[in-house]
Amino acid sequence: MNERDLAAPLRAGGEMVVERLDHWAAAAGDRPFFHYGEDGVTLTYREFGRRTDAIAGNLAANGIGKGGRVSVFCVNPLAAALVMFGAWKAGALYCPVNFGYTGRLLAYQLADTAPDAIVTEPALLPALNEVAGGLAEPPAVAVYEAPPGAHDHGAERPAAHPALREIPWADLTRDAPRPDVTLAYDDPANVIYTSGTTGPAKGVVQPFRWLAQYTFNLRLPVTRDDVIYNDLPMYHVGGAIANVARAAWAGCEVAVWNRFSPNDFWRRVESRGVTTAILLDVMIPWLAKAPQTPGDRRNTLTKAHMQPLPAGHAEFARRFGIDFVTAGFGQTESGAPLGVIIEETAAGEGTPADLYRGLTHAEVAALAAEHGVPFLRGADASRKGLMGRPSRFVEAAVLNERDEECADEEPGQLALRPRLPALFMDGYLGRPEATAAAFRNLWFHTGDAAVRSADGLFYFVDRLGDRIRVRGENLSSFQVEDLLNQHPGVRYCAAFAVRSGEGDEDDVVAYVVPAEDDGALTEDDVHAFALETMPKFMRPRHVRIVPDLPRTPTNKIEKYRLRARILEELGG
Repeated sequence: MNERDLAAPLRAGGEMVVERLDHWAAAAGDRPFFHYGEDGVTLTYREFGRRTDAIAGNLAANGIGKGGRVSVFCVNPLAAALVMFGAWKAGALYCPVNFGYTGRLLAYQLADTAPDAIVTEPALLPALNEVAGGLAEPPAVAVYEAPPGAHDHGAERPAAHPALREIPWADLTRDAPRPDVTLAYDDPANVIYTSGTTGPAKGVVQPFRWLAQYTFNLRLPVTRDDVIYNDLPMYHVGGAIANVARAAWAGCEVAVWNRFSPNDFWRRVESRGVTTAILLDVMIPWLAKAPQTPGDRRNTLTKAHMQPLPAGHAEFARRFGIDFVTAGFGQTESGAPLGVIIEETAAGEGTPADLYRGLTHAEVAALAAEHGVPFLRGADASRKGLMGRPSRFVEAAVLNERDEECADEEPGQLALRPRLPALFMDGYLGRPEATAAAFRNLWFHTGDAAVRSADGLFYFVDRLGDRIRVRGENLSSFQVEDLLNQHPGVRYCAAFAVRSGEGDEDDVVAYVVPAEDDGALTEDDVHAFALETMPKFMRPRHVRIVPDLPRTPTNKIEKYRLRARILEELGG
């Protein structure tokens, strides 16, 4: 199959998300696009298009155009989404920052991104001010102003650091003509950061085609009649791209809240008639904890994406009447190259008929067959870690340490190869050596262990290296260690993961060697320091003070010994 034929499905659905938003603003402008549940505000496609046109024009008027970088440091997802599309329309790159970052983490990412402008909000401005003076080239800053009556509206805010040139929010958002910018599928759209493994986090430069590929399988069963639920942050590709951008492709509504709430989840679903949601592994146990009731199936949620696929997906889907569960493999660098659709309940046995909206079971099965996506019954998807098969746009293999292909059921590293240009990341920002290493031997190395079964299905095995997953976030032991090492009483430390009791989550463990052997440094001191300097998801749950760490003859810390020690202590 030639390149044009391979790319045809991407082109048929519209490769450029900005063009899709324009299409729906013109064709169905009065339809709801973005509902912000925290304030009960709904923007139509036409209004969202008008506002983002204005932001694009005002960015351009401030010298931020094609190739410029706009860092967004906001909790408020409506503000972040408006700036994201506005930046794209101006030809600038959307560069989100984890709103939990402060101090060293925040300073590092901003210095590495070197943005032309930062958009933030009053509550986060003090954290930005704290690091602004240390930036080599302080950017412009715009501070979001919530309208009166909004949940985050405040009468006062601190002044911006003198090093920052402030663009008033009113000036960024006032009506302005949209700039005339020509965009192509291989133009860069985003810089989104990995968790890092053995070193600082790396900025991943994603072209527009990456967005189209990442959302492709997720878009297949979604129509204009669907409503996508989102409580993932806008610094996360799942929130910004898989949910918000996907809605713009489909022409449907996306209903957005600031954070997950197990108590409010089903009320939110009912309030907007939500039909599809991404459920991270930590969310599912929380929702399943609620006492069962005869009315559990009486909701509109027909489709859920679960990644990684939990062992209890079928039981959860049957209880809550979810017809389809999708799963796969997702990554900042390679998008969503693997996928599967699981029919969890037969037609009529899931979402009640009077609440069901969207494609029928037969239509979903036909789309899966047309695009080569595995379509399995719930009973046939019982093996943990199912990721499906490669999409039509990529090749996949499991490789050993010499990059030789492993036999079926032999674990190795999942490796991928794009069949079209600009399908994966352009590279790591400012790190050509790391980019070349990741793409060595003409394969992109994901850093995750997997196996391929005899029928060609791929299964996730484990994370390679020192990656940790907490509250749906991937982080690295390097990041945890780097921050803890800033404590004046810490000589050095070792951080790693142990399995948590919640879903497929991890708990962070830190073994700390004190700077002085006088007993002055306590576990409580380390916990207090983490509370002040680290986002909640990064803080160690277990801290142990030790005189030294076990090492190999080549002076590498033997974390496996520490892991065995803590598991024995915890009874794991």
